[in-house]
Amino acid sequence: MKIVLFSFGFKHGYPEADLVWDVRFLPNPYWEPELRPRTGLEAEVAAYVLANGTGERFLALLKPMLLFMLDQHAARGRESLTLALGCTGGRHRSVAVVEHLRTMLTAQGYCPEVDHRDIDKE
Repeated sequence: MKIVLFSFGFKHGYPEADLVWDVRFLPNPYWEPELRPRTGLEAEVAAYVLANGTGERFLALLKPMLLFMLDQHAARGRESLTLALGCTGGRHRSVAVVEHLRTMLTAQGYCPEVDHRDIDKE
């Protein structure tokens, strides 16, 4: 099954996807002056978003649910699944989560495609 992980910013419009998850509850690097110009592709930004109680709990809950959903879709013959993750601007939180999911799914034997639609937008 083809898996597409898609990060986006809600302020730039809602995407077309099979599943859309809002990650605006995670800590926002936008409010940290040294992190604001950077992106979720960078380790320091990803750590700010994910290496805390909220981020760690979210990822711990997300992994088994996502793997279950992928297995169920694949078992029913689904050919592709697009999972979009959104934050406010699409540069920090959604990017960090998508990159984490890329690593996790690759380790599980999947080959996800990734698209960071809004990473270069202000």
